[in-house]
Amino acid sequence: MTPLLSVENLTIQKGKRTLLDRISFTLVPGEAVSLIGPNGAGKTTLIRALIGTLKPTSGRIIRKRGLKIGYTPQKLQLEQLMPMPVDRFLSLSGENDPEKRRAMLARCDAKNLYNARLADLSGGETQRVLLARALMRKPDLLILDEPTQGLDQPGEARFYMLLNEVRAESGLAVFMVSHDLHIVMAESDRVICLNTHICCSGAPESVSKDPGYQEMFGIRPGLALYQHNHIHSKSCDHD
Repeated sequence: MTPLLSVENLTIQKGKRTLLDRISFTLVPGEAVSLIGPNGAGKTTLIRALIGTLKPTSGRIIRKRGLKIGYTPQKLQLEQLMPMPVDRFLSLSGENDPEKRRAMLARCDAKNLYNARLADLSGGETQRVLLARALMRKPDLLILDEPTQGLDQPGEARFYMLLNEVRAESGLAVFMVSHDLHIVMAESDRVICLNTHICCSGAPESVSKDPGYQEMFGIRPGLALYQHNHIHSKSCDHD
């Protein structure tokens, strides 16, 4: 299967500080990959490199020709967007047909937000609007930077249900940053554990048993975090 995106020995430095150190992995169509790690591990830095807003110090990112990426940030810069209604925000995706914008909002359980102002939205409403905007481009790869931050448990459940439905319908790949280990392990095909470098990666059940993962998150060996029923063959790769 041709990768959508390949990262090869990606290193990013800021002054004398190394933010990312020789990162390598690939993303293929249809898979759900979660990126986890402590604060300051370089997760958002990696996301910025993937979407092309941050230039690597060394290494490279190879994108499939014609690759379309949908992206939802951790948060909006609301001071710049306060007066903007939701429909106007969606039109910035390049979709000029208002009916298609309405349909996507409805698809993301946000039909009633069409005329609302961005600044008036709750955390869950904002995430649904961000997802709708990202999906307007019909992406091959959806990159989500902590998409459920600030959501309550029912809101999280609805968000992931919607995400799974979209994946099943379109076959897009998802690359997601998350701090919720239970959700990550239940919803991912593959997990990448990052702390400036890749500590381990592979199927959730393999990563959960890796000593590096357990030490990073203070998990007692043998403690089960989740029930995961997918069948995977890739083992955990050590850096």
